[in-house]
Amino acid sequence: MEKRELLQKLAGIQTIESVMDLLKVDKRMAIYYIHRLRKEGYVKTRRQSNNRRVYTVSLDNKLGGKSYYEIINQHSPIKISTPVIYRIYGKEPSLEETLIYAIKTKSLRTILASLALFKKMNNWVELYHLAKENHIERQVGALYDLAVQIMKVRKMSSKFRSSALPKEAYKFEYVVPELKSRDFTEIEKVWRIYLPFNKKDLEEYK
Repeated sequence: MEKRELLQKLAGIQTIESVMDLLKVDKRMAIYYIHRLRKEGYVKTRRQSNNRRVYTVSLDNKLGGKSYYEIINQHSPIKISTPVIYRIYGKEPSLEETLIYAIKTKSLRTILASLALFKKMNNWVELYHLAKENHIERQVGALYDLAVQIMKVRKMSSKFRSSALPKEAYKFEYVVPELKSRDFTEIEKVWRIYLPFNKKDLEEYK
């Protein structure tokens, strides 16, 4: 069977059984076809909790690249599923880029999951420049102080904090429009940023 036909028939998430059914072949041939596509870079393999192998067959696997959501899921105990995956080809986005992207989505779950990125954050200069470029320095600062409450994170640089803290005339802004916290009002006052989470929302990090 030609490679193009294999990719068309097997595109998506498969098991050996589903490959057997789609290609009308026995187990030995199903394993052969998966091995053949994996060798050429079209297959990613993962194991489920029951140790069963699941195969993702896609042309994107061959092209490489990684999405922001894949990076968040790699580092966070809170997983995100999305019907559309946008991959960045040519380079892997940095954690700093990924955090900024997550905040800009204004999605509660995406932002919540992205808090885990602070555990590995180390390029505060890049993070500040990206945050300033997108006018969300205070949002980053407030979310960092929130992350400190629930996990061990890398220390924010003093330069980032001093540069990002609001001036006296600054008005309150939101991370997610119209959502305020009942439990983290002190952080909100420091940054003049309303946080969209309460303590109960953070229980998935325990």
